[in-house]
Amino acid sequence: MKIYYFSVLSVVLLFGCDQKSQSSGGGTTNTSSSGSVLTAPVDYLRAAGKAQQSAVKTVDTATLNQAIQLFNVEKGRNPRDLNELVQEKFIPQIPATPSGTKLVYDAVAGKVSVVKE
Repeated sequence: MKIYYFSVLSVVLLFGCDQKSQSSGGGTTNTSSSGSVLTAPVDYLRAAGKAQQSAVKTVDTATLNQAIQLFNVEKGRNPRDLNELVQEKFIPQIPATPSGTKLVYDAVAGKVSVVKE
């Protein structure tokens, strides 16, 4: 029974891949690494890397914004800069940003954002 399901799955994959390559038209091959079974591991690692960078940006800003809110509750004002959060022990250190980005702190609004350099 397992062999039957494996055979059906193989046939579906083969015909599905064949129809996709025929429908691309023009007879040219797509050299980008998206959608090919052979480049799937590379595509996965690239997507995982991008997701990790996005998650790092989100977590860092959320943590910093929360520390700013706690500082505001305790001190009655927003910190002048992010170093004041470190000096007052609200965060252990200013987190590093992914390459090509930097942290921007708006002291009036009390918000941190990550922007491209």
